[in-house]
Amino acid sequence: MGGLYHGKILLHWCDTCHAPVMADRCACGADTRPVPVTPPGDARPAFPDDISFVNLLYEEQFGITLIPEGYLALLNKVPDKDRMEEIVVGGAIVGAVRFVPETSRWEVLPRPDAVRIQQPSKRYVIVDDGAGPSIREGASLLAPGFVECDPAIMAGDEVFMLTRSRECVGVGRMKVNAAEAATMERGQIVRSRKNVSSVFTSGTASWEDAVEANKDVLIRSESATRQFINENIRPHEHLPISISYSGGKDSLATLLVVMNTYKKIPILFIDTRMEFPSTYENVKAVTDRYELECITVDSKDGFWREFAIQGPPAVDCRWCCKAAKLEPLRTFIEDTWTECVSFVGQRKYESFSRMKNPRVWRNSFVRNQICLAPIHTWTAMHVWLYIFREKAPYNTMYRHGVDRMGCYMCPASDMAVLQNIRGKVPELWR
Repeated sequence: MGGLYHGKILLHWCDTCHAPVMADRCACGADTRPVPVTPPGDARPAFPDDISFVNLLYEEQFGITLIPEGYLALLNKVPDKDRMEEIVVGGAIVGAVRFVPETSRWEVLPRPDAVRIQQPSKRYVIVDDGAGPSIREGASLLAPGFVECDPAIMAGDEVFMLTRSRECVGVGRMKVNAAEAATMERGQIVRSRKNVSSVFTSGTASWEDAVEANKDVLIRSESATRQFINENIRPHEHLPISISYSGGKDSLATLLVVMNTYKKIPILFIDTRMEFPSTYENVKAVTDRYELECITVDSKDGFWREFAIQGPPAVDCRWCCKAAKLEPLRTFIEDTWTECVSFVGQRKYESFSRMKNPRVWRNSFVRNQICLAPIHTWTAMHVWLYIFREKAPYNTMYRHGVDRMGCYMCPASDMAVLQNIRGKVPELWR
């Protein structure tokens, strides 16, 4: 588990402002409490489409919606076979959703705190009060402790275990169907799933409120980042300087902090010809809003030429990055500048490999580009709060459940993400 940590988990919750805070004290002056998310803990805001999707899944399986209207919700990606995300509401982990590739369906993994929001009307099991304490400690539900359950429950269903007074004592997976459970005298009925305890507090807030709650955090993060920019750009000011821009949130935050610190410089956009339509729209929106020069490197048919030789790229053989991005970029720099400096939106919380990368480096393949990573220490929450504070135009695909930009059929994508993209942008699959 230790290898999953890419840095200290900074996510806290202010029970006064009802908002996430990336420090142990809120700008309102109140102490915050840690949110026990699974590492690496790079949580992000849940946008309206995310909330609707989660609520639909919960309603289908438990007869309730999980995220109340007006509440801030976060999604925290958890290491799993494909896609799994914890759901944070009210400072508590109230559940998780997991994509099952074998069935191409999403599964809901409930948490006890969800019952503090609403009582389930489906997939619940009533337990004897005497069994409650042991279940709270992680014991499974055995037949002597069973009282009744939703008659539609099937073996394998995720369920809430409730006392007669409807207090949730645990969650787990049903081992038998409802009819069989009603006749059992011994044996396991629900296999409990242990969960890290968390604290839920009710209250509404907006993302503007969250920006205000993190006002001091953003000032400190921006100040440290500005210092890095000023110290590391000086030795290279004789070279052409640009911002590598992908149309994603990290390159947008990098652009914003560089403009606020240094000056307006061109953005360098590599057009792989496999970008989301919204990415091209975002590049135009950003260049228009901030009156920036956009230098576009066109990869032309580089991907398809290599495809004819190597066949489809794979997770462990991503020749596509070299063919569609790095090779065109290296050629462009050689022909245009000889050498250059680029600010890059790379963060250590993104992956273990990026955590190990330095903040100043030369790519082993593009040796004529010096890369500077100003927001290397920022989490996704820092990035989003900064974008919200600056009221910057971000890629609209983020509103539709896609959490990273790039080639729309990237082989490193989860199956869940590809399924979502296929549904949201069907013309890309024709």
